Amino acid sequence: MFSKVLIANRGEIAVRVIRACKELGIPTVAVYSELDREALHVRLADEAFALGGKTAAESYIDSAKLLDVIKKSGADAVHPGYGFFSENSDFAKLITDMGVKFIGPRPEAIDVMGDKISARLAAEKVGVHGVPGTTDLITDPAQIVAFGEKFGYPIAIKAAYGGGGRGMKVVENAEAAPAAFESAQREALAYFGRDECYMERYLLKPRHVEVQLIADEHGNCVYVGTRDCSAQRRHQKLIEEAPAADIPAEILAAMGADAVKVAQGCDYVNAGTVEFLYEDGGYYYLEMNTRLQVEHCVSELVSGIDLVEMQLRVAAGEPLPFTQEDIEISGHAIEVRINAEDVAGGRFLPSPGPLTALKVASGFGVRWDGGYEAGDEISQYYDNLVGKLCVWGKDRATAIARTIRALEEMVVEGVATTMPADLAILRHPDFQAFEHSTKWVESVLDLTGVTSKPTGATTGPDGEPTVRRDLDLEVNGKKFSVSMWVPESASAPAATTGAKPKAARPGRSGTAVQAGSGTITVPMQGTIVKVMVAQGDEIEEGATICVLEAMKMENAITADKAGTVTTLNVEPGQSVGSGDVVAVIS
Repeated sequence: MFSKVLIANRGEIAVRVIRACKELGIPTVAVYSELDREALHVRLADEAFALGGKTAAESYIDSAKLLDVIKKSGADAVHPGYGFFSENSDFAKLITDMGVKFIGPRPEAIDVMGDKISARLAAEKVGVHGVPGTTDLITDPAQIVAFGEKFGYPIAIKAAYGGGGRGMKVVENAEAAPAAFESAQREALAYFGRDECYMERYLLKPRHVEVQLIADEHGNCVYVGTRDCSAQRRHQKLIEEAPAADIPAEILAAMGADAVKVAQGCDYVNAGTVEFLYEDGGYYYLEMNTRLQVEHCVSELVSGIDLVEMQLRVAAGEPLPFTQEDIEISGHAIEVRINAEDVAGGRFLPSPGPLTALKVASGFGVRWDGGYEAGDEISQYYDNLVGKLCVWGKDRATAIARTIRALEEMVVEGVATTMPADLAILRHPDFQAFEHSTKWVESVLDLTGVTSKPTGATTGPDGEPTVRRDLDLEVNGKKFSVSMWVPESASAPAATTGAKPKAARPGRSGTAVQAGSGTITVPMQGTIVKVMVAQGDEIEEGATICVLEAMKMENAITADKAGTVTTLNVEPGQSVGSGDVVAVIS
């Protein structure tokens, strides 16, 4: 086994790997950006080294800085987690050339499967076929239009060197092709460091089914069941479950066998996932992720296999301790990704900020994989995943009921979260009957009026800061819990009211603007990546004023009424804060 493992990542996955290493008696090394100096993964690791910088480009994906820390720390293995350098073959080669073990697949396999185009060709070579698509990179929007004329719309533009929905845009018609292509390139470059894209047909009501693999250096490869990840928004997953339900057993077995064929066809080693789209009794190869998936936890809960432990053992040269016949799936597991986002009626707006309170659920069959504790900061510069609530039940109905109960126990304050949307999904009869698809959240689920504004201090009508006071009152012998917002200067101390004051979060005045006022503000802090209008332009209601990037996601800031742009306060590359006025329309 290894003498010391460096985790080239942050947040929840870094914490997960550190804990697995500790259980095996392996010392760990954390790295951190300037903003993560006091982060949970830094606090848990045996050693920690500064990378400097704020953004991922300045820290976690600066290969020179990471290689320097590897040398200084004396680590003999590196776990990349997911995202960042987890699917970067150049980084894996650099580590390997240093004599340090990359805890993941060989660079050659990453090259084949990391490029989604060569991955399609590799899968077809072993008889596994995907949806109609191209094997050439897109260089001009005209290629998208030509593809649409031949195969029809909608079309999915995808990052050739990425995954997880980042850099993916759906084109509904020829007119939308140029803007979608440009946006996909920007997101891909921001998240993966490369902007190459390809395209394929976008199925209308598919299920997203994954097959979890683990392969060793001795030629053994098994699949550890299946997962369904169809509850998505913006092509990013909200809820995942294992095993994939309501699909004939013979089709799931065929998917598993095809996944193994794809892995063995590229001499794959370590943990990986092959993804398929399932629709109307047929399935199509989608892609292979050459890393540990965010949703690996549900596969662990139903199989009893610690996948991170297996990653470490396989990387150390050990053979798999089980065969395909040994894999047994028991019960049903659900994972809820709790992201720092305001549901905002289905718009899912990033909500960075400090976590003033965090109380996680517990109980039989409940697991929490998180990267933060109360007092930590969710930064606009990184992914907004607060943590993952993972629940096991003896069957799917039990798992759903237990997940709802656990979500109702969760307390997250200081930032808005996706929990209200998660509860809406879990309670919906379509989800419970397994009648949803990857389009269902955005096309069917009604989130009108569902919001999740961050709790904490705000301002009253007169602009004076207010604070939340929670009171336990007794009326006619019955206890009631009451929350109220009172002026900060007039609020009574907790000792005189019996209240337990919540930590206050500074508010920002001037952020509330009535619909149709013409004063256009941004709903979260971020960076302006594109300005679509000029001062003096005549525009229609709903026209895009600018594009805001926050937490690696692009958000269109639109006009709330028709008129003339009389004031324009932003330009590309400018940083803005929540509530800042970007334009005025008269």
